[in-house]
Amino acid sequence: MGPNPLWLLEDLGRNLDLRPGTRVLDLGSGKGATSVFLAREYGVQVVAADWWIAPEEAAAVFAEAGVGDRVRAVRAEAHALPFEEESFDAVVSVDAFEYFGTADSYLPHLVRFLRPGGQLGIATPALTREIRELGAIPPHIKEVVGWEAIAWHTADWWRFQWEITELVEVTSARLQRDAWKDWLLWARAGAEHHPDGRSANRPVIDMLTEDGGKLLSFALVTARKN
Repeated sequence: MGPNPLWLLEDLGRNLDLRPGTRVLDLGSGKGATSVFLAREYGVQVVAADWWIAPEEAAAVFAEAGVGDRVRAVRAEAHALPFEEESFDAVVSVDAFEYFGTADSYLPHLVRFLRPGGQLGIATPALTREIRELGAIPPHIKEVVGWEAIAWHTADWWRFQWEITELVEVTSARLQRDAWKDWLLWARAGAEHHPDGRSANRPVIDMLTEDGGKLLSFALVTARKN
C-alpha cells in the first residue's frame, strides 16, 4: 500500500537477524506483500497485523502465495495490539510506522510485545532535515502529502527517540541510499501499468522530481530490546 515495500524490506533485512522458525509481527502489513516476503525469504512465522485490510482478504493472499501455514492475518489497531506480552522475536514495520509510531509513548507500548533481546525494524518515509529546522513543510511536499510530512523524520531523530528510553539498543539508523530514486521508479511504474495510475501517481512523480533527493528519503532503523 506504500511505495516499493519489498525493496525497503530487503534493504532493512541487512540489519536484522531473522532466523527460520522465529515469530515475527508484521505491523501495518497492508495487503500482505511484506508478510509473504518474510515467510518465504526468512522462513519465519508471521502474524500480519493491519487495521484497514480485512483478515479474510489478507488470508486469501497468503494462501495463494503458498504461505498460509506460516502467516496469520489479524485485524489490529497499533495502540491496542491483541497479543500476549513478550510473544514475538521481532517486530517489522514497512511503510506504516509514521502513522502511529512517532508519539513519545509508542515505543514503550510496543516493546512490551518483544521478548528480551527481540528485534525491531522499521522502514518509514524520512527527510534529510527536520521540519522544525526548516520552519515549514516545503511547498512541493506539502502540496502532495500535506501535514503528514511532520511525521517524516531523519534517521538521527529516530535514533535519539528510541535510545533516550533506554528500552532498546539501536543497532542501525540510516537513510536509504538513493531512496528517492527507488520511490520515483515505483511511482512511474504505477503510472505505466495501472489504469488510473497516471493521474494517481503524477503528483508524487512531480514531488520527487522537483526534490531530486535534497529532502525526501526513507529511514531504515533497527534495534534490540534491552
